[in-house]
Amino acid sequence: MRLPGKHLRFAAVLLTAAVSATAQTHLTRVSPNLYAYISDNDHSANSTILVGQHGILVVDTGLNATEGQKLLADIRSVSALPVKFIVNTHYHPDHQGGNGVVGPEAIVISSPFTRERTQQLMTHFTQNPTTGTPADQRPAFKLATETVGDKLTIYMDDDPVEIIAAGPAHTMGDVYVFFPKQHTIAAGDVLMSNSSPAMDQGSAPNWIRTLDAMLALPADHFVPGHFELGTRETITRFRNYMVDLKAQVDRLNESGATAEQVRAQINMDKYKDFRQFPQFHATFADNAEAMYRQLHPGQ
Repeated sequence: MRLPGKHLRFAAVLLTAAVSATAQTHLTRVSPNLYAYISDNDHSANSTILVGQHGILVVDTGLNATEGQKLLADIRSVSALPVKFIVNTHYHPDHQGGNGVVGPEAIVISSPFTRERTQQLMTHFTQNPTTGTPADQRPAFKLATETVGDKLTIYMDDDPVEIIAAGPAHTMGDVYVFFPKQHTIAAGDVLMSNSSPAMDQGSAPNWIRTLDAMLALPADHFVPGHFELGTRETITRFRNYMVDLKAQVDRLNESGATAEQVRAQINMDKYKDFRQFPQFHATFADNAEAMYRQLHPGQ
């Protein structure tokens, strides 16, 4: 299956983005053995680190080798144990470009869709090398050795880690990770703190159902794909944003509006404080058009 051109372009933008080195990344201790790594580079993803008695589990590893090294340095500030497991929430390079640096010997877990798309990305960038990009700013991919189609529970000593397949949401194959003892969810890009998300080929209705499923879990801390650590209030407001926008798009679609009219006529003043990123098609209008296109596949 060929990777659509617009998604290759999106991946290329991520891979060639300048790496910010002006501020150090940092860990937020969520529980005695669980940390949220909030990236200081908007082009690179957040991570979640669970430190067990004999090894470490990491959810998402950043954009490239440089970001992976920054993450690994922060991991080493709290533990010298080996990284035994990496979970990738989806296929975008900003979430898995540090795999080979952070856990070269780790078992990597993703959805089957993520594994397939990662294989395509690896082939694409092998055949189309990023000329002039320094080696440390290239992705250090490590392909999943295990996939989860519904739910997988692994144990870090006595700590269960629930890897849950969301299905089509932000992409066509997202997963999120629930840490029951720590009351924490690593959400990937299914959650963006106070921001409009970038919407790949996925499903807005199932995305909303996924947010509802997260809220049904006994979690108090939510590590988003990007930006600050979230609370139940953060994810509830993001969920309401998706619901409100979807309702407007549905009404406009039923009235016969075109994609351009949908973009122009939505009213999201209630969420005017949300960050928006036109370069990543992550604006109110972009989200509305993406939802409209999902109602008209093939157009």
